[in-house]
Amino acid sequence: MAKILELTADNDIQLSKVGNALSSPVRIQILKLLYSNSYNVGEIAEYLQIPASSAALHIRNLEEAGLIQTKSQPGNRGSMKICSRKNDFINIRLSGLDPNVSEVISFPMPIGAFTDCQITPSCGIASEYSPIGYDDRPSDFYLPDRIKAQILWSSSGYVEYKFPSSLSKGYPPKRLALSFEACSEAPNFNESWKSDITIWINGVDCGTWQSPGDFGSRRGRLNPSWWDNGATQHGELVTLEVNDSCSIINSAAASSVCINDLDLSTGESICIRIGNKPDAHYIGGFNLFGENFGDFSQNIILSLIY
Repeated sequence: MAKILELTADNDIQLSKVGNALSSPVRIQILKLLYSNSYNVGEIAEYLQIPASSAALHIRNLEEAGLIQTKSQPGNRGSMKICSRKNDFINIRLSGLDPNVSEVISFPMPIGAFTDCQITPSCGIASEYSPIGYDDRPSDFYLPDRIKAQILWSSSGYVEYKFPSSLSKGYPPKRLALSFEACSEAPNFNESWKSDITIWINGVDCGTWQSPGDFGSRRGRLNPSWWDNGATQHGELVTLEVNDSCSIINSAAASSVCINDLDLSTGESICIRIGNKPDAHYIGGFNLFGENFGDFSQNIILSLIY
């Protein structure tokens, strides 16, 4: 996969370093030398017929510009610096970013792409075309075909997902938005089966949505023809927004958790957990729906606004 160095006119310091690094024919030769191999400073100096001290200076300029990377390895006389290419392309946006206009990056996640789960019967998982494994067997949630899931259900517990944290450097998030289709989980279905479904982000409890029931009195708009009547059919669209002052679920205040409480600036993945607390008042389970099941043609969607 190509590695791209993304820059805008707002990255003036690094942009200057890149311009300076590319202004030397010798440094261009070093980049060409590192097309497909890695070399130490001495080898680069030998290939280009320049003093090792000059090669080291050029390498430092390229490294500071983010165009190459170096690692120290043991050598015959102490350690030696191994140089390799860090990026394949440079994308420079000279217009910069307008601070008055928010940028949005969104990640759709299949409901079967969970990285951890705690499942209790009644439970099950199904794709658009057929069941995956057997009902009421929690171990089947670890079958490889779970990635194809378009509906999953459990009487309690949780499912957990890892999203990438791909924020532009220097632009911390202003808001986070999460949306998914869900309802309670009762045997067969029960329109009056309440469930307190909590959403955690990076381990922080952002709030609880109370599902009014397990909906099955009409078919889901997107359900495949093989899916039986008498079973869960659709959910409601749940939307969580975490801003600079609080968390909001479906337009109602859910908690005092704000964007700065979620530790989103570390560059690590963002962990989303959906499920019932062990001490919830209504432990009514949950159903989650994918883009080809239920009423809403979407997967779990996480958006970062910055």
